[in-house]
Parts: sequence; structure tokens; C-alpha cells
Amino acid sequence: MRIRQFTISAATVGALAALSAAPAQATEYSSALKIKGIQYDAPGSDSNNCRTGNTDEEYLTIKNYSSGTTVNLKGYVVKDKAGNRFAFTANHYLQPGDYVKLRGGNGTDSDAGNVVYRDNCNFMWNNDKDSIYLYKPSGAGADSHSYTKSGNDADGNGYINYHG
Repeated sequence: MRIRQFTISAATVGALAALSAAPAQATEYSSALKIKGIQYDAPGSDSNNCRTGNTDEEYLTIKNYSSGTTVNLKGYVVKDKAGNRFAFTANHYLQPGDYVKLRGGNGTDSDAGNVVYRDNCNFMWNNDKDSIYLYKPSGAGADSHSYTKSGNDADGNGYINYHG
């Protein structure tokens, strides 16, 4: 009987040791809005000239992954690692499953066209690597991602898709 108890105790201790040795997983933010993907390297030669440049070809896609809640982007903030920021100052509603492309450059924001322009012709994202942070109007984190340009970027456009 003692041998059997010892075996069970050893197995229990071994299982607990294995569980405590497992690596911690990254914590996901509790948010319906997530960064879906990013085109961080606009196709062509980079030019931040407001009239003839390609800043508007650099964009961040944000998606509402909620199954039943419409989210207003007003008050949300996007930042990069260097502290460059964009705040959504106008109402822009994302229905469940809907997305918006936050583009550089100047243009007309459109709910129907799923686009908001930063009204800034400077590039926000680095072409080689960066970190992106999405904050709720309360200042709490909604989502974040980091990227590094890799050799599997066959077309050179730098697009990364984070969530389906």
C-alpha cells in the first residue's frame, strides 16, 4: 500500500513540476478591436510629398471582432514605439466584423469606404521593424503587435496579417 501511495505522490509532484515549468503565454487584451494587419512599407520609392508621395499606401487595418457590438473609434489612439501617434477624433463606427484602414496622407474619411486618413504626409511605420499599440478611449490597451521585415516578404510590400 505504501508503494502505491508513493507512486501516486511522485506522479503528482512530477505533473506539478511540469506545469510550473511551462512558459507563460502572452496576455491578450480584452477588446473587440484588434490590429488585423499592417502595410508598413508602401510600394514604390518612399516619398512623403503630400501631393505626389505614396504615404497613403501605408496603412494599418483595425477590425471589430465582436459578434454583436458596434464600436465607435472616436477616442481610440494608435501609437508606434517611437511615440508617433494618431487619435481618432471623429465618430467612425465599426459594425461587428467590419474593419477600417488607417491610411497616411490626406483624403476623405469614409465609413462606407472603411478608411480614415491621418492627414499627415509623414510615414508613421518603420520599413524594417516597429511596434504598434492600440489604446481605448480610457487609455487602457486594446491591442499591440510588433513586426520585423522578413525574407518571406516576396512582393516587398511589407504587409503582415495578424488576425483572420
